[in-house]
Amino acid sequence: MNQQSLTVTGKERYRSGVMEYRKMGYWEPDYVPKDTDIIALFRITPQDGVDEIEAAAAVAGESSTATWTVVWTDRLTAAEKYRAKAYRVDPVPNAPGSFFAYIAYDLDLFEPGSIANLTASIIGNVFGFKPLKALRLEDMRLPTAYVKTFQGPATGIVVERERLNCFGRPLLGATVKPKLGLSGRNYGRVVYEALKGGLDFTKDDENINSQPFMHWRDRFLYCMEAVNKAQAATGEVKGTYLNVTAGTMEDMYERAEFAAELGSCIVMIDLVIGYTAIQSMAKWARRNDMILHLHRAGHSTYTRQRIHGVSFRVIAKWMRLAGIDHIHAGTVVGKLEGDPATTRGYYDICREDHNPQKLEHGIFFDQPWASLNKMMPVASGGIHAGQMHQLLDHLGEDVVLQFGGGTIGHPMGIQAGATANRVALEAMIMARNEGRDYLHEGPEILAKAAQSCSPLKAALETWGNVAFNYESTDAPDFAPVASVSM
Repeated sequence: MNQQSLTVTGKERYRSGVMEYRKMGYWEPDYVPKDTDIIALFRITPQDGVDEIEAAAAVAGESSTATWTVVWTDRLTAAEKYRAKAYRVDPVPNAPGSFFAYIAYDLDLFEPGSIANLTASIIGNVFGFKPLKALRLEDMRLPTAYVKTFQGPATGIVVERERLNCFGRPLLGATVKPKLGLSGRNYGRVVYEALKGGLDFTKDDENINSQPFMHWRDRFLYCMEAVNKAQAATGEVKGTYLNVTAGTMEDMYERAEFAAELGSCIVMIDLVIGYTAIQSMAKWARRNDMILHLHRAGHSTYTRQRIHGVSFRVIAKWMRLAGIDHIHAGTVVGKLEGDPATTRGYYDICREDHNPQKLEHGIFFDQPWASLNKMMPVASGGIHAGQMHQLLDHLGEDVVLQFGGGTIGHPMGIQAGATANRVALEAMIMARNEGRDYLHEGPEILAKAAQSCSPLKAALETWGNVAFNYESTDAPDFAPVASVSM
């Protein structure tokens, strides 16, 4: 592998014709990234006959200033500054033919505060480039100078807990099921039963908007009636994620404004609305003191596979910049994809003030967050009360644990399902606070709590042995090495 700079200079650099990307200045192995550079880490699998240096230079070129042939108009710009620079290529462990390419971009290539502009460059045309078999954006280093151009989460974890007056434990939620087909009145009934039984939140699912069986306005009215009744009955602050996703921004603003008029503390949007719409809703949420929940609908179409697409850790970074307060981030033990170490990396991105490099969690760069609020991760998808010790161990305290089917499918009814989850959680938190080894003693702790809680006993009998044990498709490429004392 030739690690020397091969950049052509002078008249030869701008002679008409086709030139290798490495010779046009997009491969600079001696380049030292500036503190203000955005750095992208790509996993590159070149086509046969294309070496890793040319592939990395091509990605740098096509995601910044290059095209397929030399253009003399480069000379009308500060070309050396605006070219992205591939400066390092490493083989991917246990993946022959694939390479990690580190590419630095000058900050002036990007519009401040715009995820749409950032992504148009970094994941624009380059993913369809013929010389590549596959390409994946694994991670990004976003400099403080760029981070400070974004508002960050509108509410954040600390203020959310203050509004809910809930401290010292994970929050509990449930997705209303079936997610399609219920009338507004029956939908509201589910919300009331779940909140009265002990949950903090209920939520719409990603594809419940305004269908013939239930207009959005009816759903909002019945849901907020349920929230208010549950708050009166329990003395606790409750919420329900009202999905304002719609076909136009005008419709979304109308729905969000109505949710605010009804006194909701939270609204919800789907990832598929796009980055500009997400940032617009985040600004609305901040102006209206509203928690903003994001369902990551559609993400697995490009985040799940290890060789091509965009890692969810990058999506999580973009969404924290954009201003999301809640984001679905995996469960580890549920029905959806989630390697334990990889998922921990997602959660760290959401909740830490500064992410240190941690290759075993998929974090390739130190990432400063420059005082942006923290984002609450949400665990949802095939989880139940019998996994409470595992969930607390994997995901920690600042998380929303959402049991949809694990609440609404309870044999004794929805309210009993909610109570089972609340009792299981509080039993596990008490064991943790007492210093017990709650992970290994978890089944015993739950069984003891179930002796005085028939809803929990029924939940454990129904789902206690349910697990989704499949090999992860997105495990980290690096594992920690145990130190050997001499």
